[in-house]
Amino acid sequence: MASEQGRLDQLQHDQGAAALAGKRALVVGGSGGIGKAVASALAARGASLVITGGSEGRRLTSSLSEFRARGFSVEGLSLSIGAPHDLMDRLLGLGHFDILVPAFGPFLQKPLDSTSEADWERIVLLNLALPGALASYYLPGMMERSWGRILFFGGTSTDAVKPSRSNAAYASAKTGLGVLAKSIAAEYAEQGIAAFVVCPGLVETEYLDEAARAYGKEHGPRGRLISTGELAESAIALLAAEPCLASGAVISLDAGLSF
Repeated sequence: MASEQGRLDQLQHDQGAAALAGKRALVVGGSGGIGKAVASALAARGASLVITGGSEGRRLTSSLSEFRARGFSVEGLSLSIGAPHDLMDRLLGLGHFDILVPAFGPFLQKPLDSTSEADWERIVLLNLALPGALASYYLPGMMERSWGRILFFGGTSTDAVKPSRSNAAYASAKTGLGVLAKSIAAEYAEQGIAAFVVCPGLVETEYLDEAARAYGKEHGPRGRLISTGELAESAIALLAAEPCLASGAVISLDAGLSF
């Protein structure tokens, strides 16, 4: 297994080293799930990393140990994010980042008549305002270096304006990321900066319970969930491309999912 991972790391590094070698990446939510797989794909292509993890320090410590054992350059930041300033205040003094991946954002499934003011505030702040604040904070440095990549993660089926019967607040915030990415792409293309949104399908992560896994296997187009590695590899291949022709796009990586 270890040798297989080593061969995959080498292949990914060879494919993307010209684009990402020497680049610094910030992956918010990089200690588990999709974020960890994205961090791995970036590091395997030569980027150095800072990953954030939640209040459960063991997960972050374990991920850092795993990455370092694979020869990756990675630092960790353990914090619980309840509002954008919880993260933004901790980023002071960490230097520049060439690549931003906000792979963090709480999910909410409630009908609109049961969605409280506090629900709206939390969901929109962490799923839309936080990624936007990160982009605004690091864009000037990217402009100075004439290079930058920002990968946003939407939700399943938030690739366009669609109705939602059970998670309108979450879907609204995630759909808004498309406006953010398209705005960055249009305004900063001449500075070598690209941004796009990936909308995952049904993905296998350690956070799923058995009911969610069973649902994914039943409804997944291939009779199974998408692995985090598959999703990350597809997303980072788009990010590492020169030029980044995906800039401004809202892309469904869902293997043809249809409800």
